[in-house]
Amino acid sequence: MADEPVLSVQRLVKRFGGLVATDDLSLQVMPGELHALIGPNGAGKTTAIGQIMGEITPDAGVVRFMGEDITTLSTPARVRRGLSRTFQITQLLEDDTAEGNVALAVQARAGHGFRFWRDASRDRRLLEPARAALGQVGLAEARWRLPVADLSHGERKQLELAVALATGPRLLLLDEPMAGLGAAESLKMTEVLRGLKGRIPMLLVEHDMDAVFSLADRISVLVYGHCIASGTPAEIRQDPQVRAAYLSEEEGV
Repeated sequence: MADEPVLSVQRLVKRFGGLVATDDLSLQVMPGELHALIGPNGAGKTTAIGQIMGEITPDAGVVRFMGEDITTLSTPARVRRGLSRTFQITQLLEDDTAEGNVALAVQARAGHGFRFWRDASRDRRLLEPARAALGQVGLAEARWRLPVADLSHGERKQLELAVALATGPRLLLLDEPMAGLGAAESLKMTEVLRGLKGRIPMLLVEHDMDAVFSLADRISVLVYGHCIASGTPAEIRQDPQVRAAYLSEEEGV
């Protein structure tokens, strides 16, 4: 149902020795929503994403996706259900082409529906959805057949998003998609994400506050693994606890 969350995280806890990385964390992502998760370095944002994706096992709490308890499921099982993520540091096959990286994601999504020994660069069933995903992220067509090693940092960020889209996600987890980008590249990525809004729910971890406040429907703020506030961008901007703990340190906010 439209009023039920796509993702529901309930009282998530993760400790690394004496460090509490996520402290009783609860949040929801609703259908079509872009929900931003912000906070200072070390607040536990990437750890939270890792637990949602199944890469890190929580010590306590529940993760529900599309109404199903997925807390104990493996990462591949979560991907098969429609969870997909990008990384702060891109995770791509450097020697393959941009097109090839996305085609592999299409192939993985299809499972055994394709002959894996065939040349992916000649299989239209792989290439057509791969090219559609590349078009969605605005990567110039002239760059599609270049090795990833020849792409700029900004182009790699676009490509990684295309790879995530090619898996057919029902929810995108975006871990700092603007990390390391220049001003023009950040604006371009912001516009790409704006184009996806309303079509795919997204949980966005990001330090670029201009992007966060222009894109997010809701924002949750983590400090030392604990969510100190959650609300609309206007509510978060005016929250005195948030300003004291985080936003006052960010220029222009």
